[in-house]
Amino acid sequence: MAKLDYGLGCYLPVIRITCEGRRIKQSVLIEEQQAMDPKGWRVELNDGHFIPVLGFGTFEGEKVPKSKPTEDIKLGIDAGFRHIDCAHSYSNEKEIGLGIRSKIEDGTVKREDLFCSTKLWSTFLRSELVQPALENSLKNLQLDYVDQYIIHYPVALKPGEELFPEDEHGKLIFDTVDLCATWEAMEKCKDAGLTKSIGVSNFNRRQLEMILNKPGLKYKPVCNQVECHPYLNQRKLLDFCKSKDIVLVAYCALGSQRPKQWVDQSSPVLLEDPVLCAMAKKYERSPALIALRYQLQRGVVVLAKCINEKQMKENMQVFEFQLTSEDMKVLDGLNQNLRYASIKIFADHPEYPFSDEY
Repeated sequence: MAKLDYGLGCYLPVIRITCEGRRIKQSVLIEEQQAMDPKGWRVELNDGHFIPVLGFGTFEGEKVPKSKPTEDIKLGIDAGFRHIDCAHSYSNEKEIGLGIRSKIEDGTVKREDLFCSTKLWSTFLRSELVQPALENSLKNLQLDYVDQYIIHYPVALKPGEELFPEDEHGKLIFDTVDLCATWEAMEKCKDAGLTKSIGVSNFNRRQLEMILNKPGLKYKPVCNQVECHPYLNQRKLLDFCKSKDIVLVAYCALGSQRPKQWVDQSSPVLLEDPVLCAMAKKYERSPALIALRYQLQRGVVVLAKCINEKQMKENMQVFEFQLTSEDMKVLDGLNQNLRYASIKIFADHPEYPFSDEY
């Protein structure tokens, strides 16, 4: 059952969606400034919790100073970000945790103001490893709970400390797990109060249906976090997720940071697309803001990676304007099913998610 009309009322500048129980009502705000407050732009998940529609991405594409994630998250919170997207595999949870703790201690935010998400890495997909992995992330983040815990990939790797375990020939060592058993362990984490919500990332339709059709399913995934941008608009997967009351969360929404080890350097640069740039000029906004706004009006929760304070503040302007339906159709037309982060080293695994159409 859909909670919001994502493309209309949720993002009109003087409308806020609020919920009483499971019912939805619209209330017109008196002060437009209040309507622009990013803390009010949230979507209700299928378990009754709320997720801010704009998230702060914490993946570092290239080597950066150890202190940068800490400083970035403090600047991001100061700029207005309240949704923080982390992952064990980013190898910076400790640094992110220091930044979060600093902004809580200085009174900028309370813990309940923040929506903190992190991810279960592929070396921990065996059911007995799930809760210890989450507990380790919580220790690193200096949190008692996360708001959302996500299975990062449906591809299982050999358990151990190495993020990408290899054999003596340099070949990735896969593991075989029952993803339904992994999901049951995720449900136990939710019941234990270690996470408020549970979801998945990089799952295709078939893999989502496997979880949804699992006998004895206790909690549905609240989200599916996938690569999504105008060159890969994920229309079919988005429609499927909406039909199952699963929120689609977009990463690489600005075309990725193009790390050399993961992204084909000959692929087109999204933010240099002439159509996107022309539309940015029309709205007197940056191409990045057009790409972010496009997702919000489609009902997609969007993650933005910012490399400096100027970008952080600029990205918060995504709530200050609206694209016309005609321009939304133009942006839809940019789709070319171009995937920046295909993670081809996973391609030989039977659960590699990107072999299916969607």
